Amino acid sequence: MKIATWNVNGSRAREQNIVRWLEANAPDLLLMQEIKCEAASFPAVFAELGWHSAIVGQKGFNGVAALARAPLDVRLTALPGLPEDDAQARYLEVAFEGVRVGNLYLPNGNSNGDVGYQYKLRWMQALVAHADALLAGDVPLILAGDYNVCPEDVDFAPGVLGPDDALVRPETRALYRTMIWAGLTDAVRAMHPDGPCYTFWDYQAGCWQRDRGLRIDHALLSPTLAERLVSAAPDRAARGEATPSDHVPLVLTFD
Repeated sequence: MKIATWNVNGSRAREQNIVRWLEANAPDLLLMQEIKCEAASFPAVFAELGWHSAIVGQKGFNGVAALARAPLDVRLTALPGLPEDDAQARYLEVAFEGVRVGNLYLPNGNSNGDVGYQYKLRWMQALVAHADALLAGDVPLILAGDYNVCPEDVDFAPGVLGPDDALVRPETRALYRTMIWAGLTDAVRAMHPDGPCYTFWDYQAGCWQRDRGLRIDHALLSPTLAERLVSAAPDRAARGEATPSDHVPLVLTFD
């Protein structure tokens, strides 16, 4: 089984990049973040090519979606524990091949001052609580997507982020560690315990050319799924294409 997660930075802007990647890599399930459109505006080309979709969209911002060759069993279209009037499209959960799959786009937390950062922390707290509930039910689980968290200093190139950046602040990292301590496995670090493994390079300042990246796209696995993990790595080649997303797909395979 092959599952990939990719912040595409606009599904319409990146339509042909996504099509090429799907054709070359043939995942069983692709999770996408920042599709930046409502469901009605989601590119029709994926359905034309035989992909079934589940979409939680928002006009011009945010948005998450999943693509698979078979119809998807949607379980949640919002993260439990957040206010009912929270209109930000950031979470989609499906059941797939006996696995519960959460597709998430966690708030960045650097905009709108302390209000924006506190929203990030509340979102993470809700994610921690939901992960705990699923783990308590012994559900095979993957929570994957753009976490906007660099868990350790090795997860960003030297000098790219300051100590007050929301991606590395102590409260941010503590909440990420809480999920690890609860029993979830960071798939990339299970396969690549040391060294940089970036998934994002800013468009500015030659970050891609100078390899000044971040590791902010993650896949956390429940114990039974972690035992089945065969490989987990970012597909760096996608960043070198024409009109790329600033993120690359993170690809996982399981036996």
